[in-house]
Amino acid sequence: MNHTSYFTQTSVYFKKIARISFREKAWKFVVFAAIIALIVAAVVGENMFTTYESTKSGFFTIASACIWIGIFNSIQSICKEHEIIRSEYRQGTRISSYIMANIRWQFVLCLVQSMVIFAVCVGFIDFNSEGIVTSAYVEYFVTMFLLTFGSAVLGIMISSISGNPTTAMTIMPFVLILQLIMSGVLFDLSGWSENIAYITYSKWGMSAFGSIADLNSSEFPLQISEAFPDVVRLETESCYDHEVSNLAVSWGWCVGITVFCAVVSILSLKIKNRDS
Repeated sequence: MNHTSYFTQTSVYFKKIARISFREKAWKFVVFAAIIALIVAAVVGENMFTTYESTKSGFFTIASACIWIGIFNSIQSICKEHEIIRSEYRQGTRISSYIMANIRWQFVLCLVQSMVIFAVCVGFIDFNSEGIVTSAYVEYFVTMFLLTFGSAVLGIMISSISGNPTTAMTIMPFVLILQLIMSGVLFDLSGWSENIAYITYSKWGMSAFGSIADLNSSEFPLQISEAFPDVVRLETESCYDHEVSNLAVSWGWCVGITVFCAVVSILSLKIKNRDS
C-alpha cells in the first residue's frame, strides 16, 4: 500500500467534505446541538445531584442527547453519495481514505458540538464532584465527546450499509431505541440483553458519568425520590464506583466500538463496490 497516496487522498477528501459542509451551512449542526443541550440542561439542571435517581436520570438524558446529536450528524453522509463513490472508486479512490476523511470531519464537528453541549450544561448544572484522574469537568467533557463522536461514526456505518437516505433514516429510530433500552437505566438487564448492552454507547456513557459523579458514595443521597422519602436504594451498582478502572473501561469500550464501526463502514463500502 502506498501510504503517501492514502494520506494524500484522505486529506483531499477531508478538504472537499469541509468545503461542501460549509457551503451547506454546517453551523446549523452546532446550533442544533446548542438548542438540544439547552433544553436538556434546563430540564435536569435543578434536579441534578439532589437524589440518586434524579442524578442517574439526568446523566441518562445528557448521554441520550449526545448519542442522538452524533447519529443525526452523519446518518445520510455516505448513502447520499453512493453513485459518486462508485464512480470515483473506478478511478482509483481508496474507500478507506473516503471513510477516514468523513470520520476526520465528524471529529472536528463533534469536538465543536461537545464544547457547546458542555458549556451549556455547565451553565445550568453544578457538577459537584471530584474527578477520578483529573478535573471532573475534563472527564465529563471527554465522556460527552466520546459519546457524540462515537455515535457519529456509528451513523457513518449505518449510512455505509444503507442503500439510500430513506433506508438510513428508517434504521435510525431503531438504533436510537436500542441505545435507550440498553443503557440499563430504564430497565434491568440480564442474560442476552446484558450482553448486547456491551456494544452500546449508552451503557458505557452511563458507566463513565456515574463513576465520575461517584454515585455509589456514602455521602451521595440514597433517597430514590422526593415523592417517596422512605424509599431508598438497597444496593449500589459496581459500574458507578469512583475508580480509575471503571472510567478507563468505559472510555475504552467507547473507543473500541468507534473503531469497529469505522472498520465495518470501510468493509461494507468495499463490498458494495467490489464489482466496480
